[in-house]
Amino acid sequence: MRAFFYGVALQWKIDLRNKGILITYYLVPLLFFLFIGAIFTSINPLAKDTLIQSMTVFTITMGAFLGTPLPLVELYPSDIKKAYQVGGIPLWTGAVNNFISAFVHLFITSLIIYATAPLAFDAKLPENPLRYFGCLAIFIISCIAVGSLLGLFVSNVNKLAMYAQLLFLPSMMLTGMMFPVDMLPGALEKAGYLLPATWGLKILTSSHSKLLWFLPLLLFFVGALALGAFKLSRIVKE
Repeated sequence: MRAFFYGVALQWKIDLRNKGILITYYLVPLLFFLFIGAIFTSINPLAKDTLIQSMTVFTITMGAFLGTPLPLVELYPSDIKKAYQVGGIPLWTGAVNNFISAFVHLFITSLIIYATAPLAFDAKLPENPLRYFGCLAIFIISCIAVGSLLGLFVSNVNKLAMYAQLLFLPSMMLTGMMFPVDMLPGALEKAGYLLPATWGLKILTSSHSKLLWFLPLLLFFVGALALGAFKLSRIVKE
């Protein structure tokens, strides 16, 4: 167990030295929050009611889809994988360490938005902080699971960028993050329900979430976990 926590801490420190990770987990999301937050609140004062939630969903979606897969793409197709095998370290620990490290990074960025939005833009805080952070943790876990799946199935960074954008860009446009979904054509509005961000925004903005809203996030997590375990078993045999 001590070795496991050491691995998690080591992965977290490695991430802090990775410019690509820092950009997707911290720099771009926080700059976007400051820039878009200023625009949204000046155009529509009502945006202050959900600014924290929408910017947090953006941050988590970007970090999970563009940042979380990077260490996995750098690990499993490379000679680092052989070092794991020679050292007798189970290959699944790389994915688990990356998962936990990504959760910590994204939770920290979410806390920064939560703390600074009321000061910078007079944004409204969620009514029930305990419930909010519980829902936030569920959403982060679901998104990281999907992002980890990208890192396991995509073999190089160039392809990863393309596939990650195919998830990230629709998440921005079809989920209500940037503008109300009722402005979209019916088909695109329905397509948004296939993305974790839609359900994440629902549970974070509502004061009384329906249990059914958590089911899609659970399905995303379980499905990604099953496919990820299958892929890891194949990687071990290669």
